[in-house]
Amino acid sequence: MSGHPRDTKPVVTTRPRRLALGLVLLLVSVAGCGGHAARPRDVVRAWSEALKADDNERAASLFAPNAAVVQGRVLLRLHTHADAVTWNTRLPCAGRIVALKEDGSAVTATFRLGDRKRSRCDGPPGAEAIALFVVEHGKIILWDQIGSQIALGH
Repeated sequence: MSGHPRDTKPVVTTRPRRLALGLVLLLVSVAGCGGHAARPRDVVRAWSEALKADDNERAASLFAPNAAVVQGRVLLRLHTHADAVTWNTRLPCAGRIVALKEDGSAVTATFRLGDRKRSRCDGPPGAEAIALFVVEHGKIILWDQIGSQIALGH
C-alpha cells in the first residue's frame, strides 16, 4: 500500500456512527434498567402480606441471596432462596404494619403480631415487633429485629 490518498479506504462519515452509538447507548440503558425497583417500603409491605397469606415462597422471593437476618445476638445468612423459604416458614407470627418509617434504603416497621394461617403466634396479645429492613434493588439484604413491645393502644 502506498501513501497516496487514492489508495486509502473510504472514510465513513460521523453521522451514521453517532446514530449507531446513540442506538447502542439506548439499548444498554433500557436493558440495564430492567424496570424500576420497588420502593423499600413497598417491599416491606409485600413481605408482610406474603407472611399473612402464608406464602413463604413469595416472602422468600423478596430476599436477596446472602441476605442477613439478625434476631437478638444471632446472625443468620440466607444464602439461597431455599434458606429464605425455610426461615420465613419458621416464623410463628404474621404482623399487621402499624408504623413505617423510610430513610433511603432503610425501613423501620412496627408490626402488631398475630396468628399465621398455619401457626399460632407465640407472642402475648397486643405484642408488637419492630424490624429494620435494608432494601436494595427491590430485595431485602438485611432484616434485623430491633425491638418488641406490648401495644398500649394504636
